[in-house]
Parts: sequence; C-alpha cells; structure tokens
Amino acid sequence: MIVLDLLAEQRIREAQVRGAFDALPGAGRPLDLDEPPLVPDDVRMANRILKNAGFVPPEVELRRERHDASRSVAEACDDTARAAALRKLHALELRIAAARPDARIDVPGARIDVKYRERVLARFESVDPRAASGRAGIDRSQA
Repeated sequence: MIVLDLLAEQRIREAQVRGAFDALPGAGRPLDLDEPPLVPDDVRMANRILKNAGFVPPEVELRRERHDASRSVAEACDDTARAAALRKLHALELRIAAARPDARIDVPGARIDVKYRERVLARFESVDPRAASGRAGIDRSQA
C-alpha cells in the first residue's frame, strides 16, 4: 500500500508542476469546510437548520463548558475560587466520560467501572425527582 501512496503523491506533484490544478473552479479561494461533502443533502440541511437555530449537541456543550471551566481554573485569583473551579471542572469531566457508554471514567481522584456507573444511574433514575430535590445539602448546580 505504501508503494501506491508514493506513486499517487508523485503523480500529484507532477500535475502541480505542469499547472493542471491552476484552472480549477475556486482556485485561490479558501475551501468551504462548513459543509461536510460526504453527508447526504437532507442531513446537511437538517444540520444547517439546527445550527442556525443555535442548537448544539449536548456533547459539544459539555466540552465547551469544560473549556470555560479550565479557563476559570487558570484565571482564579485565590484558593477558594480555584477550588470551586476545580470542583466544577472535575464534575464536567465525569459527565463527559459518563456520556460514553463503553468507557471507564478515569478522572483524577475518581475511577468508576462501567457496571458500577450503570448501577448508580439506575439508582438515580429510580429516585422520585420531587423527593430528591427537597433533600438538604444537595447542590444540583454542581452536577
């Protein structure tokens, strides 16, 4: 396979030297990478509608929040703010890792096996949310 790759690269370089790519449509302009070419047109249209409406998949939103939290850790001016930002960052890391069904959650200070995670999630799903929200000491904003 390496021989075919080398041959293809050589042919491409020869064509560049001859100027075979100079008259192509869009030459000299940046590529439009917003639209993936291998995605079907109907899916592309649905994705464009969702993007224009401001919708982002939950995984992307979690990663954005993690980026913001890591920036908060770096910009924290005192130990209390840094500790709070680190707690939020670790919680986001756990949520991101938990979103992958086949992965082990491996965050500094936490190692949770997949079967244990499934048991914990089943336990949370069986709890009545009205009863759980009234418990003292639970801070839902950190989860």
